[in-house]
Amino acid sequence: MRVQNQIIDRFIREALAEDLGAGDHTTNACIPDDHNGAAFIVAKDSGIAAGVEMAIRIYHTIDPGLDIEQIHSDGDPVNIGGTILRLEGSSRTILKGERLVLNCMQRMSGIATHTNRFVKAVEGFRARILDTRKTTPNFRYFEKWAVRIGGGHNHRMGLYDMILIKDNHVDFAGGIGPAIMRAVAYAAGLPAKIPIEIEARTIGEVREVLEAGKVDRILLDNFDPPELANAVALINGRFETEASGNVTLENVRQMASSGVDSISIGALTHSAPNFDISLRVQQPGIQ
Repeated sequence: MRVQNQIIDRFIREALAEDLGAGDHTTNACIPDDHNGAAFIVAKDSGIAAGVEMAIRIYHTIDPGLDIEQIHSDGDPVNIGGTILRLEGSSRTILKGERLVLNCMQRMSGIATHTNRFVKAVEGFRARILDTRKTTPNFRYFEKWAVRIGGGHNHRMGLYDMILIKDNHVDFAGGIGPAIMRAVAYAAGLPAKIPIEIEARTIGEVREVLEAGKVDRILLDNFDPPELANAVALINGRFETEASGNVTLENVRQMASSGVDSISIGALTHSAPNFDISLRVQQPGIQ
């Protein structure tokens, strides 16, 4: 939790510095320093709210005294016109934090909503919906947080918490067998155990992995649904299985029907549309 808080706090500091710079001159020019007001953060789409906790932390970083009433929490379904948060206190604070709060909530709610569609599409099957590393630089933690809010699961966070031997690693290493052998030897020297996963592009490569063994998971990349079912049957529970590549809302349920353990989808983060959210000031204004 301490590391997570450090990531969040550092991001908020840097993002506020990026936006505020020497100061919010528009707000400072138009709004007296002692003016108090109220505003609502309102959904303009229907879906899953995310970034609510983040919004509260952003505003309380700017002004711990701002009063925030939380109407909806992360993971709640919201409809068009629904109020997510009510803010009351310094009008300058409300305006200074507006864009950063909305940017984070729109991005995170969009990802959570998109993820939730995939999660619902595979209901009744064992397959978990996973994200990937196809994320926005320096915003990965929050995008993966949004995936969890939407009911999905996180794959590795980075290059440091799993050995994932992909096609290029296999090609550079001289084949599946040598790549696995080197990975196992390397992992044995690490201070803590991390899982080893290897990508297979064909049924033939699946057989090579089964012969070599010593991995934790096989990534079945770009297998169409019938090929995926054949591969899962061939593996027969000896290793955990993951499917990836060209996964859509139209085919994800058929892929899940293969019995695969997980389905990883880059589109959860790289193609999720933003969720429209706005801040509306409660009248009256300055008297």
